Amino acid sequence: MTDLAGSGSDAALIAASLEEPECFAALFDRHAPAIHQYVARRLGRDAADDVTAETFLTAFRIRARFDPARAGVRPWLHGIAAKQIGRHRRDEIRALKLLARTGHDPVAESWTDSADDRLAAEAASRPLAKALAGLSAGDRHVLLLFAWADFSYQEIAEALDIPVGTVRSRLNRARRKLRAATGAAAGPLLEARVHEGDPA
Repeated sequence: MTDLAGSGSDAALIAASLEEPECFAALFDRHAPAIHQYVARRLGRDAADDVTAETFLTAFRIRARFDPARAGVRPWLHGIAAKQIGRHRRDEIRALKLLARTGHDPVAESWTDSADDRLAAEAASRPLAKALAGLSAGDRHVLLLFAWADFSYQEIAEALDIPVGTVRSRLNRARRKLRAATGAAAGPLLEARVHEGDPA
């Protein structure tokens, strides 16, 4: 196997995996935990295993089409995950509606990272869950990539294959709807933070 697994760039690993498919395993090792955590937050732990596996299987199958000039690997993988999540949209809506009714978030219970605990605690509010369930899939993808995956506008655009202007308008619309539904109590989901390189 090519000696890229430990030190090679993600793009170099994808390129090497075209000749040596086992190189792709290093990409999985690097990015699967973040993809799994993001999907678990969206769909729950049970679906996260399947969706993460589907994401990497799809990425492996289409790796020859990866264009390092257009997008980084992280947005590319999250974009694939977003499409997989879209296929599980009913599960996500059902979970958000359950959270809105009960205020109980089974995914958040097992998290130990303080940032995730803080976000999960705020996400557990019933009005917020109801408002998230009411967002369009496109608006919800943009908002949650921004809030839970900590993506920049450009990374979101790359992940979802949409223009940065569309990211900005969807994020603005989602924030406006959440503010109306929660009275601005949505915390990090409504924070107006700017990543380096995001348009002002």
